Amino acid sequence: EIIAFFISLQYEHSFSILKKKEGTSVRNQLLKSVEYNESLDMMYLAADGQISKRRINVLQVGEVSFRAYCLLRKSKRTFTIDNILALVPVITQERMVI
Repeated sequence: EIIAFFISLQYEHSFSILKKKEGTSVRNQLLKSVEYNESLDMMYLAADGQISKRRINVLQVGEVSFRAYCLLRKSKRTFTIDNILALVPVITQERMVI
């Protein structure tokens, strides 16, 4: 429990630095994924301190939260933007048939 507290504190600190440097880049990335219909891999810190990796399809983006279809839970979920630890677009490669 103590370790989880320090980990979350470290992530909060890192994220606040990231946010100051990049403004609302996380929110912009979410908006871009809606525009281009891209799936994202997300590391997320839940309210209970649990960290999870999820693959999501973003549906709507608000000021502080967003709705997405979560492939892990197989349902639509609401996430808090400030709790995102990492966000990476899923790259799908096309194979060339020769």
